[in-house]
Amino acid sequence: MLVQNRMTRQPITVAPTTKVDEASALMKQNGIRRLPVLDNGKLVGIITDADLMRVSPSAATTLSKYEINSLLAKIAVRDVMQKSVISVNEGAPIEEAALLMSRNRISGLPVTSDVGTVVGVITETDIFDAFVDIMGLEEGKTRFTIEVENKVGVVSDIAGIFAEAGYNIDSFVTCRKAAGKYDIIVRGSFPEVEGLKAKLAEHGYNVTQAGRIGHA
Repeated sequence: MLVQNRMTRQPITVAPTTKVDEASALMKQNGIRRLPVLDNGKLVGIITDADLMRVSPSAATTLSKYEINSLLAKIAVRDVMQKSVISVNEGAPIEEAALLMSRNRISGLPVTSDVGTVVGVITETDIFDAFVDIMGLEEGKTRFTIEVENKVGVVSDIAGIFAEAGYNIDSFVTCRKAAGKYDIIVRGSFPEVEGLKAKLAEHGYNVTQAGRIGHA
């Protein structure tokens, strides 16, 4: 799954000269938390709701609403935007976007094309939704967690056990653990949970969890 399959296309953007009060109004009207800043089509910054809060008077201010609005109308986006922008290419795998957000502790990224044009925005909510779809949680799937040793042929062997039982595997994930061990997580429509657990045990595999996840 690629970023372009999950991003919001044609994002709302602002110019460096846009006033802070206008940027704030755009965010509120459209229910968004960030705006890419473009100068002649080039990405030069990003402004978030946190940036706006930082330059807004505190709740304890004695300024009137008119005075607050007048103050914000004098501040340009370029004066408060983040100039060092982390972005992701539209053709990147979605996990690359997730890694960038996690490493940099941010909740959204501008998405660029191969020529540097901003073509979208991807947020943590998009990542969560993609995870739910990949895991088949809306449909409801049976999930097996199998602890295995790190050795050649384990994945093929486990897949073969499910195939011999007449079941297709919808998703297959490996998660590294300590001491050279892995958890293999298998999801699919498996009505005979106990029977599969027994078959896996016959082949020496330890099933640490098995059951239905999500909703049908």
